[in-house]
Amino acid sequence: MKQQNFYLLIENILTTPQPDQKIEKFQSMYKNYKCDKLSFESKHSIQIFQTPSFEAICKVKPATSMPKRTALTTPKGQANLLHAIAHIEYSAIDLALDHCYRFRDLPREYYSDWLKVAEDEIRHFQMLHSLLEELGYRYGDFSVHRFLFDVSQKTLTLVERMAVIPRYLEAAGLDSNPQIIEKLRRIDDPLCEKIIDALEIILEEEVDHVHKGDRWFRYACQKEGIDPDTYFDLVEAVLPGAKRPKPFVNVKARKRAGFSCVELKQLGSEEC
Repeated sequence: MKQQNFYLLIENILTTPQPDQKIEKFQSMYKNYKCDKLSFESKHSIQIFQTPSFEAICKVKPATSMPKRTALTTPKGQANLLHAIAHIEYSAIDLALDHCYRFRDLPREYYSDWLKVAEDEIRHFQMLHSLLEELGYRYGDFSVHRFLFDVSQKTLTLVERMAVIPRYLEAAGLDSNPQIIEKLRRIDDPLCEKIIDALEIILEEEVDHVHKGDRWFRYACQKEGIDPDTYFDLVEAVLPGAKRPKPFVNVKARKRAGFSCVELKQLGSEEC
C-alpha cells in the first residue's frame, strides 16, 4: 500500500477552514506520522497561499482597525478578549504546520518539534473556545486580522521564518500575556479566573515553543553561514520598527526561551 505524502497532507490541513475538520485531519496525520507511516518525498510544489484558511469563516479586517480589548468586566468584553487570543492560537496552528510544509528535507526532529507545537496550539485554541462558548459565542463571531498569516507568506527562507515568527512574534506573547493576566486579576469574576488559568498554561508552554524557534533559528544560521547576532536586522527587514525597545520585557521567560543578555538589553530591558 502506497504511503500518504506528509507534505500533501499538511497542505490539505492548512487549507481546511473549519476548526473541527482541521483538528480531526491533524490528529489523523499526526498519528500516522508518529507510527512512521508517511512518505517524505518532496517533489510536490510548495504553494504560497493567497488567503488564510480562516477567511472562509471569519470576517477579516486590517490589524490596525481591530478594537482595543477593554471592558473586561462585561461578558461581551471578555468574549472579545477570548476570541482575539483564540484567533492567535488558531493562527499559530497553521503557522506551526506551515513551518513543516514549507521547509523540506530537514532533520526529523525539526518536523517532530513543530508538530508538537501544532498539537499544543490546538489544545490552547480548544481551551479558549470552550470558555468562549460559556459566554454564548463561537470562533468567527468577531472580526479578526490576518497579520500573522501575511508575515508567514513573507518569510520564505528558514532563517527568516524562525527569526520572525517564533523568535519575534510568538516571543512577544511572553511579554503581553502576563500583562493581560494582571488586568484580569483585578476583576472579581469566576470566568476571569478560568481565563487566567488558561493563559498561565499557554504562557508556560509558549516558552518551549519560542525555545524551539531559537534552536532552529541557530540551526538555519549555521547551515546558511549567517551570524546569529544579525537577528534583529533579519527581523527588521520584514517588520520595520522591530528594533524599537519594548515597554515591558519578560526577562525570565525570554531567557528560558534562549534570548541572550545582549538581546534582552536591545529589547529595552534594564535587567538580565
